[in-house]
Amino acid sequence: MTIREMLEKREKQLLSPRAQLSINSRGREKPLEPCVLRTSFQRDRDRIIHCKAFRRLSHKTQVFLSPEGDHYRTRLTHTLEVTQISRTIARALRLNEDLTEAIALGHDLGHTPFGHIGEDALSECLREIGGNDRWRDAPCAFKHNEQSLRVVDCIEYNGKGLNLTWEVRDGILCHTEEEFPSTLEGEIVRIADRIAYINHDIDDAVRGGIISTGDLPPHLVEVLGRSHGKRVNNMVMDMITSSMDEDKIGLSEPFRRAADELRDFLFQRVYTDSVAKAEEPKAKIVVKSLFYYYLERPEELPEEFRVENERELPLKVCDYVAGMTDRYAIRKYEEFSVPKSWMV
Repeated sequence: MTIREMLEKREKQLLSPRAQLSINSRGREKPLEPCVLRTSFQRDRDRIIHCKAFRRLSHKTQVFLSPEGDHYRTRLTHTLEVTQISRTIARALRLNEDLTEAIALGHDLGHTPFGHIGEDALSECLREIGGNDRWRDAPCAFKHNEQSLRVVDCIEYNGKGLNLTWEVRDGILCHTEEEFPSTLEGEIVRIADRIAYINHDIDDAVRGGIISTGDLPPHLVEVLGRSHGKRVNNMVMDMITSSMDEDKIGLSEPFRRAADELRDFLFQRVYTDSVAKAEEPKAKIVVKSLFYYYLERPEELPEEFRVENERELPLKVCDYVAGMTDRYAIRKYEEFSVPKSWMV
């Protein structure tokens, strides 16, 4: 018996009947010889961690654009926090921790530079060219969850993709609030994503002097807790208690309402028109300028993003621009927009 087979046997013995067993995976688009050491979901986790898109998350904005302080969250640290929360919940509910971890690590691989403002900018570009018959095959909007799936399916590994299992791909695609994953492990990541960002965004906003802990509505503090650690712990505990032996994953109604109100508070005080957002119009200009620059000059795209069929060009330009880090996007923008000194 191989180590992988021992792990698969252990899953059957220890995990809940509601868990997605690795041996029962729907498999991969391209069949692979089973690994001697790792289950299929452990193998997916490793493929994600070692891919280039994962490494680039360390230089992509979460909420605060290019912050000077070293302690503000980036897209990578957000991903790691979601992963930690998700694994804790999966373990407590006796669900498949390896599947949960793989989904959490891969859920934001398709995010643009400059956070959601970059996502909005690319969507605007696609809408603007939508009326042009030349680009009639272009998507009508850019969604980071769909882009995350494109990254693992057909961008990474020199266009071959990571060839992940169906369950991990489903969880990555369906991690947003508008989607519903097919596994309970995917549902954990979907809610853990919100638990992570509403709490660490408060922490970062307090660090940046945008709000103070005293600004949090008292009735929400009473339900969720005052400190960052208390809020995360209380929400995780509530989610575990509410989901134990249930066929769905979720927070209790009081905690769900409080989390929704806290998110609304962040939109009012942090996400919209705060000091932290002052540079966002410039970031949008950078992303949109990059999109149109490469749309009109496809020969300047890296080889792996060039197309034979011109109708595919907007999608490939999105692939290239979305994959950029904040600093790389700024550098490329400066290359074609900022005058350089003339030298003999």
